[in-house]
Amino acid sequence: MADKTIPQEEKISDDQAREMISKYDKESSYRNLKGKMGWIVTIMAIGFSIYQLYASILPPPPAQIHRSIHLAFALGLIFLLFPGTKKADRSKVSILDGILAIGAISSSLYWLFNFDSLITRVGAFNQTDIIVGGIVILFVLEATRRVVGVPIVVIAIIFMIYALYGNHLPGFLEHRGVSLTRLVGHTFFTLEGILGTPLSVSATFIFLFLLFGAFLEKSGVGSYFNDLALRVAGKRVGGPAKVAIFSSALQGTISGSSVANVATSGSFTIPMMKRLGYRPAFAGGVEAAASTGGQLMPPIMGAAAFLMAEFTGISYWEIAKAAAIPAILYFTGIWIMVHLEAKRIGLRGLKEEELPDKKEVLKKLYLLTPIIAIIVFLMMGVSPLRAALYGILTTIVVSSFRKETRLSIKDIFQALENGARAALGVAAATATAGIIVGVVTLTGVGLKFANGLLGLSGGHVLLTLFFTMIASIILGMGTPTTANYIITSTIAAPAIIALGAPVLSAHLFTFYFGIVADITPPVCLAAFAAAGIAKSKPMATGINASKLAIAAFIIPYIFVMSPQILMIQGTWIDSLLSIATAIIGMIGISVGMIGFGLVTMPKWQRAWAVIAGLILIYPGIMTDTFGLTSLAIILGLQIMASRNKKDGQLAQS
Repeated sequence: MADKTIPQEEKISDDQAREMISKYDKESSYRNLKGKMGWIVTIMAIGFSIYQLYASILPPPPAQIHRSIHLAFALGLIFLLFPGTKKADRSKVSILDGILAIGAISSSLYWLFNFDSLITRVGAFNQTDIIVGGIVILFVLEATRRVVGVPIVVIAIIFMIYALYGNHLPGFLEHRGVSLTRLVGHTFFTLEGILGTPLSVSATFIFLFLLFGAFLEKSGVGSYFNDLALRVAGKRVGGPAKVAIFSSALQGTISGSSVANVATSGSFTIPMMKRLGYRPAFAGGVEAAASTGGQLMPPIMGAAAFLMAEFTGISYWEIAKAAAIPAILYFTGIWIMVHLEAKRIGLRGLKEEELPDKKEVLKKLYLLTPIIAIIVFLMMGVSPLRAALYGILTTIVVSSFRKETRLSIKDIFQALENGARAALGVAAATATAGIIVGVVTLTGVGLKFANGLLGLSGGHVLLTLFFTMIASIILGMGTPTTANYIITSTIAAPAIIALGAPVLSAHLFTFYFGIVADITPPVCLAAFAAAGIAKSKPMATGINASKLAIAAFIIPYIFVMSPQILMIQGTWIDSLLSIATAIIGMIGISVGMIGFGLVTMPKWQRAWAVIAGLILIYPGIMTDTFGLTSLAIILGLQIMASRNKKDGQLAQS
């Protein structure tokens, strides 16, 4: 299909796409091992997945043992797969990394071999305990540096230093101080540190959903998303850009990485956009914004929805349902802007011969059944863990309907291996985030930070939200979805909750701004990856992506100040009215941002459209009346300008 729509010189090969992912996504920058060591890693990864399946079907061992086994598998595989430096040989495992893998596995399993003794002593740690606990912390930090990156490791170290020396700080950040023994003991020997809630979610829901995604990919659903997107949106005005939006939204339902999403769908959508006339920076910006939005799209939401359910005590289904409308508004805004940009510069859609065969696409529609099944299971009240397990079984059954999608025994084992590999970054990130959460529970810094934000803003709602937004974007730079949500929700969300906002609104607010860090300059990894494919300037691509994703910078403010848009307050009628006016508001904002409605708009008209759109997004009779009236006047002016333009063209002819 890609061969039909993209000239040979513009195509991005699979190898180039993989190189792009590994360059900007550390989780994909692993060794290519062959021979005995390759088999060892494969067997370990498959064993990891089989253990997780066992723990999801049968009652798992006690929490400390289950999570430490999960951690041991993850750390061992990370040291074998991910080299310590960029210059290291990626074709073999060094002796040092082999030793580190063995050390990480054995120290992580300390709970398994000493469970009864540790439980009996209830916090009375001996010297061996503290030494082993300290070693595990070091292993976790080093593994996270390799697979996730430096930023989250630096943050964790800063928090540990704060725990040890915070009693010397002035002002609201001061605390009574924590000894090294207490810090290590709390971090590894309680369920409030490394083995805490974040790793628990990684060891249950997240792993199973990542495994579900691996089985979907093996069944061919990933490439089918592209074909389906081409058939749905390819022939429309500026078709390739809309294909990028539709495909990335679908990919986001199974992907946990903005960068991987960019490389997967962008490798064919960006060249198509450029070929039809989109500027390279704009084409890259469309793909980056759409791929980042995939992290906001239920049901998976970059795996953060499961963490949110654990942290807030709100059911997973309620969170997914509440997040659906903001995600739709996000993609609506991007869709409208690329449509208007295409109209402004006169771009056509793709021709019929450039699209995949319609009958073949319809024949494979059944490949979406597992995703629909997951949603149905969740609606029925099935736990996310069971829903993911049933989703995997459904994928295996559905894929057997046609020979080309049928999963062989080899495919199943490869899916088990790929699922385990996909889980490594999440396991490391959640373990390190557990260190941060542990320090927060020890020192109460979350509440202190919230009080500091409130003091800085003087208790003003908009100022508090603005400062929280900045903190969330900074904390989210360079960290994966799960980690940045854990950090931002722990540190920043309490400030919003203190203002009286619903818990879900506060957590979604920090989640959104942690995600848009992927496209917010100067650290905008998704935009950098898209720029590499588009051969455009990274900063220009990031600016275009941020402009297209304007909804992600606006909507979070709305669902804090007016939670009806999340369908968690008010009646169904209130929610429907809020959604309808919000969509119209997004149209106004999009028109103003692009500067084109029916004809090119003067600057004052653009500013008016943006203001009217913003006011419409905020629910209320007065705001709705003003916004609708303003947009109606702008539409009338555009109709008049369009007629005058046509009359002028007729007179000239």
